[in-house]
Parts: sequence; C-alpha cells; structure tokens
Amino acid sequence: MDNIITKGNALYYMRKGELIKITACAKNAIRFQGFPSCREEEENYTLMPLDMACDRQVFDSFAMVVNGDLALKLNRDGSVSFWKNGEKLLEEQPEMTFDNEYRPCVSVGNSCWKTRVTFNPNENEHFYGLGHEPNNRFDLKGCSFDIRNINAKCTIPYVYSSLGYGFLWNSPGTGSVDLSHNRTRWSSDAARRIDYVVIAGSPAEVTATLADLTGHAPVMPHWATGFWQCRLRYETQEELLAVARRYHKEGIPLAVIIADYFHWTEQGNYEFDPKYWPDVRAMARELHEMGTKLVVSVWPTINENSRNYRYMSDNNLLIRTERGSDRVFSFYGWQAEIDATNPATREYVWRAIRENYIDNGVDGVWFDEAEPEIYPVHFDNLRFYMGRGDEVGLLFPYYYAKMAYDGLRQAGRDDIVTLTRCAYLGSQKFGALVWSGDIQSTFQSLACQVKAGLNMAMCGIPWWNTDIGGFYGGDTHSDSFRELIVRWFQYGVFCPVMRLHGNRKRHGEKSDLLEPSGDPNELWSFGDENFKILKDLVFLRERLRPYIEKHMKIASEKGIPVMRPMFFDFPKDEICYTLGEQYMFGDDILFAPVVQEGQTEKTVYLPSDHWILTMDRKEYHKGFHQITVPVHEFAAFVKKDAKVLSAF
Repeated sequence: MDNIITKGNALYYMRKGELIKITACAKNAIRFQGFPSCREEEENYTLMPLDMACDRQVFDSFAMVVNGDLALKLNRDGSVSFWKNGEKLLEEQPEMTFDNEYRPCVSVGNSCWKTRVTFNPNENEHFYGLGHEPNNRFDLKGCSFDIRNINAKCTIPYVYSSLGYGFLWNSPGTGSVDLSHNRTRWSSDAARRIDYVVIAGSPAEVTATLADLTGHAPVMPHWATGFWQCRLRYETQEELLAVARRYHKEGIPLAVIIADYFHWTEQGNYEFDPKYWPDVRAMARELHEMGTKLVVSVWPTINENSRNYRYMSDNNLLIRTERGSDRVFSFYGWQAEIDATNPATREYVWRAIRENYIDNGVDGVWFDEAEPEIYPVHFDNLRFYMGRGDEVGLLFPYYYAKMAYDGLRQAGRDDIVTLTRCAYLGSQKFGALVWSGDIQSTFQSLACQVKAGLNMAMCGIPWWNTDIGGFYGGDTHSDSFRELIVRWFQYGVFCPVMRLHGNRKRHGEKSDLLEPSGDPNELWSFGDENFKILKDLVFLRERLRPYIEKHMKIASEKGIPVMRPMFFDFPKDEICYTLGEQYMFGDDILFAPVVQEGQTEKTVYLPSDHWILTMDRKEYHKGFHQITVPVHEFAAFVKKDAKVLSAF
C-alpha cells in the first residue's frame, strides 16, 4: 500500500480527504483515529492511553495491526475491520455503491466536522452499556440513542458486545448511536476527528482494560457503604437533626444524611441560610457523634442575585452562549450555569464550597443538575472554556466531579465520594457516585432502573445508585406505594450504595418556604408493618458491608463492578445475555428483584449448580426456578459454602 508510514508505535495512512492513525493503546486494544482535516490533532480527552508496541505488517492491498488477541485490517480504500483470534468482530459498511464511501464528514465550522462511522450488523450480537436511561431495555441491540445528557439520562459512549469486545467512542460531544439490525453506526454532531477504541476479551478482561484506559475508581470508604437517608427536603437544621436523632434512638445505623437543595440563600451562593440553619458546625459535630456523615446539595445554577454572579460573569467563569442570553435554565427565574471545564471556575467555586461547607464539618457534596441541565437542550448554543457544547459538552460532569476530588484531596481527604447526577468516561477516578436522576415512583420505573444499572455497570463506572422509591409521584399513604418502597428497598440493599430519597406527596399544610418539602420519607414513614421490614433490610445491609467493601476493593483494583449482569461471570452461557432482571452482586450473591406490583412469584435462572436460597436455606441447581416471594421476602441466592451466607 502506498502512503503508509510508521512513526514511533503508530501506523499512518494518508488518503484523499483523510489522515488515518492506528495505535495499540492498552492490552488487546487498538485505537483508530481519522482526521478529515488531514492533519494530526492529538487530543485524548479523558483517555489515558499507553504507548505500546504492536505488530504492523504492510502488504500490496492492505495492512495489518496486531495487538495481542486483537487485529485491525486496513484496506487500500481506507475501510477497516477488526478480528479476534481469526474471527471477524467488526467490519465497516460502505455508504455508496462504487466509491465505497467510508466515514463521511461534513464541516460545521470552527474546525469541527459532523462525522460518522458505520459497521455491518451481526444478527446474533447483543450490546450493553451507554450509561443509563429509563428505557426498560437490557440488551440494546435494535435500539437507537441520542448521545447527550439530560435529567435521568447519562450517556457513556461505550458498549460491550456479546461477541467479546468493547467499543469506546472517544468523542465527548453530542451525537447518536444506532445499534440496529441493518447497521451499527456512531455519529458526532461536532468533532475534530473520528476517534474510537476497540478492546477484545471477556467481560472481565475488557472491563479491566477499560479501567486502565479511563482510570480506576478509588476504594469506596467505609462510611459510604451503609444506609443513606435523604428526602426532598429537610427545611431546617432542627428538622434534619430530629431525623438523625430518631435513627440513633431506634438503634438503626445511619451512615449518611443529606441536606438537599434550597438550603441556601440564593442559587449561586454556596452557603446555608442562617435563618434556618443557624449553626452548621454544631449540626455536623452532633451528627458525627452519632456516627453519621453530612452531605450537602450543590447546584451549578447561578443568577444575578448571587453575590458571585458579577465576578464570575466578568471573568468568563460561566457557560456562555453562541446566541442570546447566557441564562440557560429556568428554575425560580432564569439561571446561568458555572463552567466546570474552566480550571479558574473550579478554583473559585470550590473555595466557596470549602469555606462555607467543608470547613464547617460537611463531609461531602451532592452535585445535582450535573449534566448540566439546560432548556431548551441546545448544546450547540453553549460555549465552554474547552470548546463548543456540541463538541465537548459531555465533559462537564467529568470536570465537575474533578473539582470536588481535587479540592478534597488538597484538604487532606482521601475518603472522597461525590454523589452526582451525571458522569463521563473516567469520572469514576474522582470518586463519582452516579445516581439515575429524577425518576418516577412506579413499578415500571423500578424495572427500568434494574436494567439501567446493569448497563451502567458495563461502562467502567462501578459506583451507581437510585432514589429508593423513585423521586416523584409517590404517596406514602397509598398501599401501592408502600408495596413499592419495600420492593425498591430490597433492590437498594443489593446496589453499590443504598440511598433513600424522594419528593413524596404532601398531605399537610403548605409551607411558606420558596421550595417546600414533601411528606416525610424515613423508614417509619410508610406504616408500622413496613417499618419493621425496612429496618431489617438496613440491618441486612449492615451485615453485608464487609462483603461489599471487599468487592469495592476489587472494583478499584480491577475495574470489576460490584453489581453486574449475569453474563459478566458466566460469559459462555447464552441465556445470561437475556437476563435483565437478575444479576450478580459480587462473586457469591445472585439477586433477582421483584419489579411488578402484586407479584409474589419470581422466575430465576441459575447458571451453575449449588446455590442456596437465602430465605429457606434450600439448595438449588442449574436451570430455571420459580420462587415464592411474598412482600416481606426477596429472591437472593448465595453460592454454596460462601461465607457471606451467614449474613442472611
């Protein structure tokens, strides 16, 4: 082949309208970059690629790049295919009959291009990943997705294929992905290159390499593995303390309690309102004496009534717009948003968070609205420090989490957990605990969350959770919701973090506060019978903490998530690729949540022999089993002779 050169460990191929660069970037991983400008512009975004040697062979009509079990074939027409141990994984699909057009790009100005790459479909292929959204899909084959972040939808542009490879789309802007039956296509609205990585291996092998490429999560600190209490919202310091005191009096372990939004004086003022929260330091001290950590909600919104607005606006620390006002979100007036991609913004905002929260005893922060939430959702109208919104907008939650991580590290803290409503590839290395956003309080929503959590688990982000009970629409007086809260609590026990939250229907008098609270949302808020059930589940979680912490250490070291799909542990069992309502929780626990109202029978598939059902201690063997699960029970199996069985 003409126009091929090797430089360092990279192979370059120049053809009309494109410069191609191919490198080995990690174990069994090959990175493809296509530059429509025909000039190399190196940008890794959040990747941490290794500069690895690989086998490169050039022939008359094609070239081969081999890295371990993975090989890339580059043809003279510029098309590529990927092979694993001699079997084809991916092959580009031409878009024209004779010219064989591959990777068409259209300039959208500002040195950016609208790009796409299309692969031939594999009918028997299954896909998992792409973050979370409430679409009730486990296997993503046949689906199409927008690549963008909105409330309750966090896009991580990565999938794992049942054929034994991972595909990472290294473009942090908006776009789309089609995992359809006629093609697999990845598209960017604005990018400077086509940039993706293919990783070959089993689920565990690929996930380990993904962690090497994007960063390893720290070891989750002990305090975060227990039960978290939250509601929308505690209106005063005394109300929050009264809840914590009752937990303490009842002898129920309370790891964390959260002060939610509008505890502040104004959006963009990072402080408690002293009228309702007169002594934060004393509040934190009393909570700590009871063994409870304090986490506080922080938003990226700011308006001109904030004391910080003028300085931040004048110094370009806010997200700007290409057209019109910089007020991009309406919530009690139109709000601007801080620009977390700007290091000067991170320094300025964190100084206020540290002085008003951390220095007064607050243990961690909760970054709500972390997409950032904008309306209308026109990322192309946003101008970040790092570039256009449709080119780099998905990086916002990454740098938002980095702000807290860097700030707490500078303060000497190493037990960093930041609850956040969105994330990007690599957010895990900053202690990002992702939650699934403002979701409905319904059984259908619960079913969606189970599948969403398993797809997020495949994206290299092992810390994930939901609002137990859902966020909105829950009536604590209704029998339906009281059943739902028990089933969701059971699911919460077997999630990386167990956190109760929600805006419950208010039955009492209206509050005169700007943003009033809903009804109480504590263990005792759902009836006496449920109180006993939920209390027992909290104590079960407490007994499981050594097991969870063991697997959190594994998650940090190897990237293996605590909660993961069945095929992760049993990749050769084809049935496991169809099971979206049961999963492994660590190496030894198989959990199958009940997700339908009134359901008391659950069909569970066991992929091997010798499992113990925790509720009756009977042994079960490989195959499908129908388990009776009344509301106060749940379907959990433990491998025979596993030590964790004693926790049940």
